[in-house]
Amino acid sequence: MGASATALFIAVFLACVVEAVEATTIVLAAGTARDWRSAGTGTVAALAVLGVVVAVLGPAVSDIPLRGLRVVVGALLLVFGLQWLRKAILRASGHKSLHDEDKLFAEHMADAASQQSRRSILAPDWYGFTLAFKGVLLEGLEVVFIVLTFGANARNVGLAAMASGCAIVLVAAAGFAVRAPLARVPENTMKFVVGIMLTSFGVFWGGEGAGASWPGSDAALLVIIPAVALLGIGLVALLRRTGSGASGSAAGLPEPAAQAAR
Repeated sequence: MGASATALFIAVFLACVVEAVEATTIVLAAGTARDWRSAGTGTVAALAVLGVVVAVLGPAVSDIPLRGLRVVVGALLLVFGLQWLRKAILRASGHKSLHDEDKLFAEHMADAASQQSRRSILAPDWYGFTLAFKGVLLEGLEVVFIVLTFGANARNVGLAAMASGCAIVLVAAAGFAVRAPLARVPENTMKFVVGIMLTSFGVFWGGEGAGASWPGSDAALLVIIPAVALLGIGLVALLRRTGSGASGSAAGLPEPAAQAAR
């Protein structure tokens, strides 16, 4: 497997792990608080809808001219990647609260438990069904977007699909084995890495689509990815220093002035 194919697999795998963790947390909450049969039915229904979306959109994406596709997808990846990277930098520097799967799980549990059950012997519990269906569908659409755009750009949809499949199976197996939120998955760190990968691919493919010729072709990714990573780490260090400086200056002020400084 070449450098480009390896980078493609890792980027798709990590991005899909993040989406799978969020979807699995919602399904676990629906099954635990309501009914496992309804949660399972909602999950299967969402996967069926996603299968139709892939069947319809897959050939259409593959037929788009490669250069135009790379411009569009490069721009989209930059938008998504920079958003993920921005949030990851803010979380890592202490300027934004960390994403907490335990808290998310508890919120979904409380919401699901507060709804009146309308389940009968033949019909599923519709709230549990809808909660699982919505969670899997929304997160799954993001997985489909990642697989189709990355795979079509690299002309290797099969490898992208394989990476997403590995991520989904791994997270689903882990989640349902313990029947608890996947809080041990270092999701915030993973989102930082995914933001770096998406931004790097956005720069690379957007540049190629615009007519740029990268030195070393695909091997340029081995330089772009570390460069984006170093930029992100540098911004984290800078924001931490800025934050600590602001806290230190506010610490010696009277309470009203300290609040104003914050």
